[in-house]
Amino acid sequence: MSTSAGEHVAGAQPREQWTGQVGFILAAIGSAVGLGNIWRFPGVAYENGGGAFLIPYLVALVTAGIPILFLDYAIGHRFRGSAPTAFRRLGGGRMKWLESLGWFQVMICFVIALYYTVVIAWAASYFVFSFDLRWGDDTAGFLVGDYLQVSDPGLSFTFVPAVLIPLVLIWVAVIVVLAFGVARGVQRINVIFLPLLVVAFAALVIRSLFLDGAADGLNALFTPDFAALADPNVWIAAYSQIFFSLSIAFGIMITYASYRRRRSNLTTPGLVVAFANSSFEILAGIGVFATLGFFAFQQGVDVAELEGLTGVGLSFITFPAIVSQMPGGPIFGILFFGSLAMAGFTSLLSVLQVVSAGFQEKFGLSPRQAAIRVGLVAMVLSVLLFSTTTGLIALDTVDNWANNIGIVASAVLAGVFAFWVLRKGSELRSHLNAVSTFRVGGIWTVLAGVLAPIVLGYMLVSRIVTLIVDGYEGYPSWYLALMGWGTVLVFVLAAFVLTAIRWRRSPDGFRPWPALPEGGSRADAGASTEGGRS
Repeated sequence: MSTSAGEHVAGAQPREQWTGQVGFILAAIGSAVGLGNIWRFPGVAYENGGGAFLIPYLVALVTAGIPILFLDYAIGHRFRGSAPTAFRRLGGGRMKWLESLGWFQVMICFVIALYYTVVIAWAASYFVFSFDLRWGDDTAGFLVGDYLQVSDPGLSFTFVPAVLIPLVLIWVAVIVVLAFGVARGVQRINVIFLPLLVVAFAALVIRSLFLDGAADGLNALFTPDFAALADPNVWIAAYSQIFFSLSIAFGIMITYASYRRRRSNLTTPGLVVAFANSSFEILAGIGVFATLGFFAFQQGVDVAELEGLTGVGLSFITFPAIVSQMPGGPIFGILFFGSLAMAGFTSLLSVLQVVSAGFQEKFGLSPRQAAIRVGLVAMVLSVLLFSTTTGLIALDTVDNWANNIGIVASAVLAGVFAFWVLRKGSELRSHLNAVSTFRVGGIWTVLAGVLAPIVLGYMLVSRIVTLIVDGYEGYPSWYLALMGWGTVLVFVLAAFVLTAIRWRRSPDGFRPWPALPEGGSRADAGASTEGGRS
């Protein structure tokens, strides 16, 4: 039996909560600001029009990023649960099976956590290597040969101790944090790490601006190529960057919003999170390209002639080479890889909290039980798949399918079911307006319910066709079928199997708060929350 506010279902434990709005905002920013901000945005911006890229980037932020972020907040906060619980309640009596979309998102997070932890382990290792510049002069050879010991694509059980040991340590750390729960674990770590990350990265950026050639690097990044705006692929790249960097559409913000108090402002903190994330990306672009300008100056070449401007190559090949050549290099390396590890760790916590929350609610587990059971299973799989000599190739392949197919499909399905099938757009918009100070109008329904599914649907179909026709990175077809398409198949099968399992405590019988008329047209229900927002 539910309470008047629909807060509890019979037998359920009181829901965990953030201690306040600041704690939620820091945790949400900590989730959004991750590896992609540092190693993806600068290269994507440079390759897609430089300064002109900021135009489609901001358009994508306003027309897709923020609307979908608000959609996640509305679903999580109104239906008070992890992704499976929230989607089951969103579906109501006739579409309880929509829970499977929540499990699809949980499985995406589970798989991402398996390899994301490995990258954090690499960053932690390179943090240590920075003290004596252990990578030497051949940074590519050190990464691929000495450190990762990369072999041909396949399945190997030859473990690399230098990767395995820090990987296990990271898993132990994240399990301990999750076991302490939302407020004492996840929030507390974000409150500590996020300011440290900002200070460390700001120091790195300031230092980079005073390097020889820094101005050339910034010119390379920000000199606008307005002709690029006529290329549809530039706009797709902008929507992709916004979409992947905001931690939206795969359960994180649904779960985080569900831990907010009933009377909590949603939209204004959402704007703070979105613009803080974009600000950090631009800050990262400045720091990275100022440093690349120095590297090009040292090499006597143009920035355009440099290789490895994004992803693993940028962080673990190009940057170590730069650190080796610059005055005070070890300090620069410590700041860079320390920032990378902290940004990755806070994002990893959010990804695993989605998994933990889903299993807590389905199987009646405590945060500690879920952290230990889910964490140990994930640690074993992570070690088996990604700490071996084929770990880098497996990571590259699984990451491509999980992000470009799994997450995009999840976003399209969420929009289609919420707005087109269930017609919950008005109710969700009314909920946002009832509890928030910044009100959203009908344009939000158009952006989140029409534009976003169409743009993302185009991205999804385009990517599927490309992968089928061209393959990926020249890897064997059997390997892509196993590690790429096989990953998507695991998402789907696990979603249906977990949906079919009986709930320990049924999440049904829940009444959303505030009560809204059918269709949610009474958008001004916010009168009932006056003075109660936090």
